[in-house]
Amino acid sequence: MRIVSVVGTRPQLIKAAALQPVLRRDHAEIFVDTGQHYDEAMAGSFFDELGLARPDYSLGLGGGGHGEQTGRMLIALEPLLGDLAPDAVLVYGDTNSTLAGSLAAAKMGIPVAHVEAGLRSFDRRMPEELNRIVADHLATWLFAPTSAAVSNLASEGISGGVTEVGDLMLDLAARMSATLREPAALAEVAERLDLKLLPGRYLFATVHRAENRSPEAMAAWAALLGAAATADRPVVLALHPGTAAALSGAGIRLPDGVLVVEPQGYRTSLTLQLHAAAVLTDSGGVQREAAWLGVPCLVLRTSTEWVETVSGGDTSSVLVGLDREMAARELAARAPIGTSEERAAERARNLSLKGAGTADRISAVLAGADGTTGASGTAP
Repeated sequence: MRIVSVVGTRPQLIKAAALQPVLRRDHAEIFVDTGQHYDEAMAGSFFDELGLARPDYSLGLGGGGHGEQTGRMLIALEPLLGDLAPDAVLVYGDTNSTLAGSLAAAKMGIPVAHVEAGLRSFDRRMPEELNRIVADHLATWLFAPTSAAVSNLASEGISGGVTEVGDLMLDLAARMSATLREPAALAEVAERLDLKLLPGRYLFATVHRAENRSPEAMAAWAALLGAAATADRPVVLALHPGTAAALSGAGIRLPDGVLVVEPQGYRTSLTLQLHAAAVLTDSGGVQREAAWLGVPCLVLRTSTEWVETVSGGDTSSVLVGLDREMAARELAARAPIGTSEERAAERARNLSLKGAGTADRISAVLAGADGTTGASGTAP
């Protein structure tokens, strides 16, 4: 099968790195990057680190508001898809690139394959929720990561073309896990970042979602991170450039104890999570990575599409929103000072991740669409 894969953000590059080798083994793939994450710190380093092929087409369409960005992507993708004439367009997740790729393909009568179909936070104030709903209702193949995602689709009247395949990101995390366990992995990261980081002696944080960029929200989570930090256990914040710009525009300064670093590569991010006392994030990807790694995770949102990580008392993640007192209670319970070093060391020592085989399942379903395995490799 001749497949155009559309990506645009760091999480989508991670997923593509897990799927692309298998996709190119069984099919002819054309790789298109919209450029939604458009600077080298946000996306460029991922290609080399993950062994991901450079895009066949780079559209350079980052920046702008949701409508403007999605509109420019549609304008660029329509003639490109017309020239390439693929058998299918494959999209990942819930970004503006997902929405644009799905809309452009569907309007041209090209079948859509949606990886991570069926996820729902049930909060339509989130742009990501709207993007994933539209993509699912346009898709021919819906690759659901969890049974809850399958149930969500069924409740919306979607059952045809749905396959539960597992989580692509678990495949990649399992592939990388052996390189993360040793304290030397953290020491190398700490040296490169020029920080003093010891296992269990810091917290790791990321904040990037649109709902957390209003002045009120930024003031709230900045205070939350400041309250979580101590002299002996700082917060290492990997700061999204869009969030940094919003903070600057609002005149909000981060408290002492919050150490800002640039967005990190995939392996570095996993290393910082694994050896941290706990993770604080509004990222769905980081939330589930923390769950696989067994790291306590405070989710800086009031809802999540990854309900499995917060559905029981023994789960690693908890929704705290921007409630500083709740965050303090959960940190004290899940990563108490005085024991977090021992817990982090034990967690790293015992880490053993197994992949879900998701890439092979996706490729096999697509191969069965025309009864062949297609031509291997990239497509001209």
